[in-house]
Amino acid sequence: MATADGTSVDRRRMDRDQTAQIMLVVFGTVVDWRLTVTESLKTRAASTLSSPALSLPSATRLQASTVDWAAFAQKWRESYGKFTQTYEASKSSSGNDKVPFKTVDQHHHDSLIILLDEYQLHGLWSADEIKEISLIWHFLIPWPDSPSGLEMINKLGIQTCTLSNGNVSLLTDMAAFAHLPWTHILSSEHFGAYKPAPEVYNGAAKRLGLEPGECAMIAAHLGDLEAARKCGLKTIYVERENEEPWSKEDVERAKTEGWTDLWVGLEDGDGDRKGFLEIARRLAE
Repeated sequence: MATADGTSVDRRRMDRDQTAQIMLVVFGTVVDWRLTVTESLKTRAASTLSSPALSLPSATRLQASTVDWAAFAQKWRESYGKFTQTYEASKSSSGNDKVPFKTVDQHHHDSLIILLDEYQLHGLWSADEIKEISLIWHFLIPWPDSPSGLEMINKLGIQTCTLSNGNVSLLTDMAAFAHLPWTHILSSEHFGAYKPAPEVYNGAAKRLGLEPGECAMIAAHLGDLEAARKCGLKTIYVERENEEPWSKEDVERAKTEGWTDLWVGLEDGDGDRKGFLEIARRLAE
């Protein structure tokens, strides 16, 4: 079990010979969504505002020139969190067939339209442009340690698999764009539910032909790890800047109580060998 300073681990639980599969939370853990989405929105808005071929309503032009795109991106992300936390695959009015599963891509598109309306950015982008912008999330920049760290974990004989609320096409595009060498892709889409629903964690282990205890979940979000832990998965926390939604008190309590099997803080690791590289180093011990 990890100690209060996060430097030790119960080798009986995290021995790499007993861990066949690493499951990965993607948004915020593997990739830096905040930087990518904010800069993409800024660039797109600037391009639109500077285009001599476009005639925007004056109110829209004025509003767009003053938008805090970082705050806009944060609200977009928060809408995703609320969507996945409250999603239920409800039944249709006939009571026989389930409503088709709504993907994260569909949510990102719908919520972008809502946010543009809230910010009074009517007419800033066409319907086709909004659709294209909503797919920003397919092309997120990885944290510097992610590609090489995942490769190192793979070389230890531990397979790496996404277990993300992002849909399959999103995760496929992201792997290609960011050169992320995970060996398998699993998505909440496969299970018709979103984390933290237990059927996602249990379904992932079953789909891989493993017991939950043979799998370890890596996340930068303690809520995700808490749900995985309740399903019997091992848990690895990797701290990322501005990513943990829990309060400092709750984070410190989780760390002190040692209920993650491995804890990698922002400053853990030598030089640039942090994050996933530090996880790989500890697993190799």
